[in-house]
Amino acid sequence: MKKVTLALLGAAGLSLGAPLATAATLNVGISGDPASLDPARVTGGVWEEDVLRDIFEGLVAIDAQGQIIPGVATSWETSDDGRTYTFHLREDARWSDGEPVTADDFVFALRYQVDPKTASNYAHRLYPVVNAQKINAGEAKLDTLGVESRDNGHTLVIQLEQPAAYFLKTLVLPFGYPIPEHVVDDKGDKWSQPDNIVVNGAFKPVRWISNSELDTVKNPEFHDADKVSLEGVNYYPIEDKNAGISRFRAGELDILRDFPAARYQWLEQQIPDAVRITPSLGSYYYVFNLRDGSPVADKRVREALSLAIRRDIISEKLLDGAVTPSTSLVPPGVSNYTPAAQPGLEDDMDTRMNHARELMKEAGYGPDKPLNLTLRYNSGDEHQRIAVAVAAMWKPLGVNVEMRNSEANVHYSDLMQGDFQVARAAWISSYDDAQNFLQLLSAETNNYGDYQNDEYSELITQSDRELDSDKRRDMMQRAEKMALADYPLAPIYTYAARNLVKPGLSGWDNNALDMHASRWISIKASQ
Repeated sequence: MKKVTLALLGAAGLSLGAPLATAATLNVGISGDPASLDPARVTGGVWEEDVLRDIFEGLVAIDAQGQIIPGVATSWETSDDGRTYTFHLREDARWSDGEPVTADDFVFALRYQVDPKTASNYAHRLYPVVNAQKINAGEAKLDTLGVESRDNGHTLVIQLEQPAAYFLKTLVLPFGYPIPEHVVDDKGDKWSQPDNIVVNGAFKPVRWISNSELDTVKNPEFHDADKVSLEGVNYYPIEDKNAGISRFRAGELDILRDFPAARYQWLEQQIPDAVRITPSLGSYYYVFNLRDGSPVADKRVREALSLAIRRDIISEKLLDGAVTPSTSLVPPGVSNYTPAAQPGLEDDMDTRMNHARELMKEAGYGPDKPLNLTLRYNSGDEHQRIAVAVAAMWKPLGVNVEMRNSEANVHYSDLMQGDFQVARAAWISSYDDAQNFLQLLSAETNNYGDYQNDEYSELITQSDRELDSDKRRDMMQRAEKMALADYPLAPIYTYAARNLVKPGLSGWDNNALDMHASRWISIKASQ
């Protein structure tokens, strides 16, 4: 049996010897309005995870460097066969109403996530757990889920169907958060509204004006509250990043999560001390709807469209060199993994365009018989600029593009319902594993284009169960190469984490996952 016991890191991430912090409220510009504060009812947006990370704490948490540390669990063991995880919970974990957080709350939460009535976007993340997939499909009862509370609620045991090498890393995501059963029983679906919500994280929501502002205050019941410097965090959904820059420069924001890549060089000249940019594990791509009746259900059309995209122009000209052109789904930088390139993308542009024209002709399209396509993207100047550029790149193929944009939560809701032809999508990894990207083409929730390939899915399933890291890597590389050759998506660029951070803040560390918990942040007192 493998045992892991990590020392509690307290205020790890705060600089030693830093000036005393003021009891201040942090103002953060995020990329969209959360769909909900219920961990089972969010869409999976980075902005939602930013908020939920501050108001909930799972079995494990992250430090300022993005590394896993103890959360509600102080230690855990993994069985030799990799199928049983045993977590030992801290005795001082409390809900914001003073009630204890126990293993029973995690059992309730995990069942709640896989209950088909909940329709959680994270349910598939729990499929490694015994009976989770059957329960989610309505084929088994909730109480058969492989989770168990022991020792009067001080121990949680999770049983997996098969080994899943990545499983522990995923528990930092919202599906791994506890949910207060006593509040859900009392308030029902309204339990997560600010007037009702009970949380166990460092901060507690107190006011939410949709699409405008979400305010939180420090949670005195949080087990590490004495080491939390901030009195609260206010989140402002800002989809217009240029407006976000203006608000940051005016002093309205202490942090702006993401700024337009095209403003990178200008910002470096104007406010260099505030610019934080670092390579990150994220992919920006266009997804194709492969469902019957879609004009891009034809592989020849998808291949042609991908070949015609000038990724170098987008990265260097439109986005100021702040991102890297991408030819794969999995970005460079993932541990123990070398991404595969989509076929044809390494050829010179003339060769690509000639082949793209041939493919479109074979599919029955060309200048005399144009293909009319709808391209969807979520609101934001950068997304619009890319969409306009790509539409121009497709024009020589005889493709006419109608562009549609919507707010982020509406956009991704439409994608999940398959209501699109071609759409902007992106994935920012919450854990360092290629599986986090490859599951996008096999999972039910985020497989927006409905890509179906049994051999691919089987390789992903096998790799999930493989404990030998080299064998597992080889399986995933084969799977990615196979999928990219089907052109279910067109990779565009690899993200760099782009943030504006007020120089007076302490406890914000750049990390490849671009995950930042406000509990580590403090604001230096004025000198």
